[in-house]
Amino acid sequence: MEQKEYTISVLTEDKPGLLNKLTIILSRRKININSLNVSTTEVEGVSRYTIVATATKPALEKVVKQIRKLVDVLGSFLYEEDQIYYQEIALYKLSLEVFQKNRLLETLIRQHGAKIIAIEENQIVIEKTGTKQETHELYETLQPFDILEFARSGRVAISKSKRRTEAFIRELETSQSNTLSIKEF
Repeated sequence: MEQKEYTISVLTEDKPGLLNKLTIILSRRKININSLNVSTTEVEGVSRYTIVATATKPALEKVVKQIRKLVDVLGSFLYEEDQIYYQEIALYKLSLEVFQKNRLLETLIRQHGAKIIAIEENQIVIEKTGTKQETHELYETLQPFDILEFARSGRVAISKSKRRTEAFIRELETSQSNTLSIKEF
């Protein structure tokens, strides 16, 4: 079975200690986490974990089922790339001197849809939002100009389904089985 990158979205109650439980489930199955992001949702007290991992689909479906068994988890879903909207943010720090000597740099930054967010005495910081491939392309472009620092965030994703988080939670509270399929939304 082919391994590829999938996104796991987990809706949880906003309580401490859950991150450790989630990562243990993945590490026990020897699945490496490519990126992880935790954010608030539109529902107060509910957090969304966005986990990107590379594995086979059956292996990650088992992970999702295991995650659903955790007490503080409200829902867990597995997505392929075409089922979600997602973005990442990358920051690049370059020497101000290098930037000033190479007028081409400003053009390259604009061509990649990036922007300069800080100009300091000795350095500039560039921000690029996009897919991992897009942020990596800018990294490759800036590499000859001696990148001083580089950081990329984890994926932030929402599903393309018509599901509303609040409706899902309301339905979950009245459900007899205490688990709902994403297909029901």
